[in-house]
Formats: sequence, C-alpha cells, structure tokens
Amino acid sequence: MDAIVFGATGFVGRHLVAELLGRGQRVAAAVRADTLTSWLTSRGVGTGRLTVVTADITRPLDGLPEARDVYNTAARYAFGLGVEEARATNVTGAVNVLDWAAGLPALRRVVHVSGYRVSAPGGRPDYAGLGAYEASKVEGDLAVRARARELDVPLTISNPSTVIGPGQYIGLAALVKDLWNGRLPALPGGRDVFVPIVTIDYFTRFLAEIPAFPAGEHHWVLDDATPLLPELISTIAGHVGVPAPRRTVPVGLLRRLPPKLTGADPETLSFLSADRYPTASARALAASAGLEMPPAADALRAWADDLVASRFGAASPWLRPYGYRDVAGSRTWVVGELHHPAHVLLHGLPMNADLWAPLVAHLDGPVLAPDLPGMGRSAPTDRPLDAWLADLLRPVRTRPTLVAHSMACGPALRFADEHPDRVGRLVLVSPAFLQAPGPRLTRSILAVPTMRRISAEHLARALGVPEGPEVASAAADLHRPGVARRVVAALREDFAGRERSRALLARVRIPVEIIVGSADPPAVGAGFPAHEISGAGHYPQLTHPAQVARHLSAVHGPIGG
Repeated sequence: MDAIVFGATGFVGRHLVAELLGRGQRVAAAVRADTLTSWLTSRGVGTGRLTVVTADITRPLDGLPEARDVYNTAARYAFGLGVEEARATNVTGAVNVLDWAAGLPALRRVVHVSGYRVSAPGGRPDYAGLGAYEASKVEGDLAVRARARELDVPLTISNPSTVIGPGQYIGLAALVKDLWNGRLPALPGGRDVFVPIVTIDYFTRFLAEIPAFPAGEHHWVLDDATPLLPELISTIAGHVGVPAPRRTVPVGLLRRLPPKLTGADPETLSFLSADRYPTASARALAASAGLEMPPAADALRAWADDLVASRFGAASPWLRPYGYRDVAGSRTWVVGELHHPAHVLLHGLPMNADLWAPLVAHLDGPVLAPDLPGMGRSAPTDRPLDAWLADLLRPVRTRPTLVAHSMACGPALRFADEHPDRVGRLVLVSPAFLQAPGPRLTRSILAVPTMRRISAEHLARALGVPEGPEVASAAADLHRPGVARRVVAALREDFAGRERSRALLARVRIPVEIIVGSADPPAVGAGFPAHEISGAGHYPQLTHPAQVARHLSAVHGPIGG
C-alpha cells in the first residue's frame, strides 16, 4: 500500500482517505467497523484502490497490509472521558501504531496527528488540571516522540488547531450552536482569546504532502489570520443573521462558577487562551507544496452554512447548494439553484423550505427553495414580503414555475401579477386566502408560548401530518428566539389580505393551477376547478408528494427558459 490510515472513520481520517484516493494512491483504511466505504461513495470518491481492514489500536497490531506511509489520525476526542478510556486510544493506541510501523521494511514516514495545545515544550499530562482528553493527548504526544527516537522511526507530528468543515460538530461548533439558538448571552474568555482554525480540506492536503518532505520537523497547522474569538463569533453571527454577544466572561470566573450555571465544560476552558503558535515550518512546507489557506472569514461562513444545513449534526442536508444570501435586508436561508431553477418553491406556515423535500425527490429539474424572511432559518427584514420575493427572484434567468403553499400563495400571486414575464406558470397549493381559518390550525399557531416549546410530535399532531424530518426541522426553528412570534404576525397579516388575493386571482394574466387535499377543500371558489388529491389535507406535498408531482408534470410539461 502507498498509505495506511488509522482512525479512518473519524472526521480527519475519512477526509484524509478521500484525499489520498483522489491522488491515485493505494490506501488501507484501518477501522473498527466499516462505515467509510458508503461515506466515500456518497461523496463520489472511487474506492477501487481502497482496502478496508479491521484494527483495534488499543491492542498490539499484527496482520495488517504493509504500507509506505503510516498516518495515525485515531483519537478519542470527547470531554468528560475517564482517564483509562482516554489513555487507551490517545496514549497506548498511538504507541501501538508506532511499534507496528517500526517493523515495516519500506516505511517512509509515520505521521501522527496531535493537537495545537498539547505539543508545547515542557508540557506535562496534568489529568487533574486539564481533564482526561487533553492530558491524554499531551501524554500521547510525549510517548510517541520518545518511542520514535528509541526505535529510530521517521516521524512527523502535525499539530492542527480547530479543524472545521462539513461533519465537524464538536469544540467550537458547540459555541456556534449556542449562538444560533440564542443561548450565548456572553462570550467565554477575554477579548484577546485566540481560537485558531484550519479547514479540513487544507489540513488533509497538508497531511498528504508531509511524507515527501524531511522527517524530524513537526508542524503547527493553523491559520494565523484567524480573527480573535469575539470577531470570529461576530463574523458568524452576521452571516447567519443573529445578534452577536457584546459581553465577555473571564476564564477565571468561569472556572469558579458551577458548569450548570455557565453551560461551559471545564475541560474546554484551557483552549480559551491568547497564546500564539510556531507555524513557520508549516507555512514553509505549504509554500513548497503550493498550498494556500482560504480566507478565514470565508471558511467560517461556509462552515456556518454546513452547521445550519445539518442541524449541527442532527440531520442530513436534502439539497445542495445551500447557504445564506442577502435578500432585501434579510440573511435568507436558500437551497437549490439560484439562477436557473425550473421550480421556485415558497413554503407556508409554520414550516420552512424543508417542507418541499419529499416533493423535490419526485421533480425533474433544478429547484430554488428559500426560508421566508423571519421564518425557519432566515433572519427578519423590515421590508415588505413582496419586496423580499422580488429581490429573491432578481437573479433568476429562467421563467420558472412558481409554486406556493398556504400563506405564501398571496405574495406569489402578487409577484406573478406584477411580473407576468418572469413566471412561466403559478401553482397554488392549499391557498390560505381561499380557506376559512381552521380552528385547530389557528389555536396551534396563535398560542405563541406553546409554539416556542412545541415538540415535533405535537406539531405534527396539530398540523395533521405524520411526524418526520420536515416537521422536526420546523419545530426546531420555532424554538429559536423570535420565530414563533413572527409566524403569528405573518398569519394575522395574511388574514387581513385575503380579500385582496381573491380579487387578484380573477384577473392574473398567467396560467394558474390550484392543488388541494380532499380533506382540506377551499371554502371560497377560485372561479375554476382545483386539482384535488384524495386523502390529503392542508400539506399534500408532505403526505402525498408523488401525486402532487404528477399533477405538476401532467399539467405543466417542460419548463421554458
């Protein structure tokens, strides 16, 4: 083998395997259980040169394929570990990898992934002061260095900072999650705290280059230009449209207060430091290899998009690309094709763009689906909803089918009336302006305190739909500050404008189709027949997506550009 990667199912390990395979190398992935192959396949990485082998580094290793380069990315990365549990992988396991590698006849390099806070000269494994995770990493770092000298093994240690990218949900991500959910009233540490980052793509490219350079020099791999923690958090807050905390809490005070009160894990506090790190050797290697870090602010914004799309590890993104865009003063969450969509999908209340996931699975062609301003993951705007919709569709170069649900039908109808040359056709699903206010829906939505605490199970019951990821997504957003209140305000505004929408429907100049569920018929006639889906209620795109898709395809045919 060209390389063997221990810890190949971990965050760094799996990305490193993908990088090495992408370079045409023959790679052995040492794992306890093979969840790697499916992950690689889902990313479009060919596995023809991959060999997956079972290995437990906490025990002496044998029977593994020989390799030229040995990477140890395995680590037990968690806070609150017991000492023996942490040492088993981070100390004993690291030495076992080195011992096994020492017997390889064609060994070129052992690359051991350590950490930017654990390789300081004179460091000691202070389990009482640092906690099991960091202390075991310090001990493992010292043990690997000593063993390599004893066995004369060519070793390079890479000390990455906080590695960010899709799939990284611990460490700094926990702070971002609290920010996102409105639970970060103050920043831990002082205003000079430096928590450096490095992207997973850059770091794995760096690791792949190490064996081609001389052994013996160890590298701190991090972005020296990472903004200080207050600016870092402010950058992410501005991107996702939430307020950034203005106050800080000194680390010394956090150490004295109970963790239940502060929400801060004591083991994370040592990372809140103003220390800087010796990155000269890493920068020299990167320059020689032609590697260039992306700008830190851009990397942080892209990572924030990944965190929100995956619900901080609780879900899988259902459509790409995704991310925040500036739309009429709102940091708007948008998924799909911005410029050439075949369908533009506008959700109703109290949902978000995830409402459309079951339907999109049955549609041909690209779609564009935003969270309405102030709803779901989007920040509010002080501009009218009609102005927001016009700004959202400004970059669109096709004449898409505009599909709106429930409360969104009014704004969609007004846009189609004002811009008939911009829309191919209009599809209104369960238009609220043709219905009488449903008592069950009204009670569930207007009870703001209840909405802010509502579970996915109770929301599904209130809306009359099965519990699923789309409902769980909506319920999670309703827990965020201000969302439930804005949903109520939007519903009341929609009630006030229903007569105007009914009158406009009679004179709109583009083709209009209406789709309703048989259990949720219009209370007011549209003036032309509606397509009725048997057994469906107010959310047919959730409960009967294939039937809705068939209506769209049968009625509309191909979309013109």
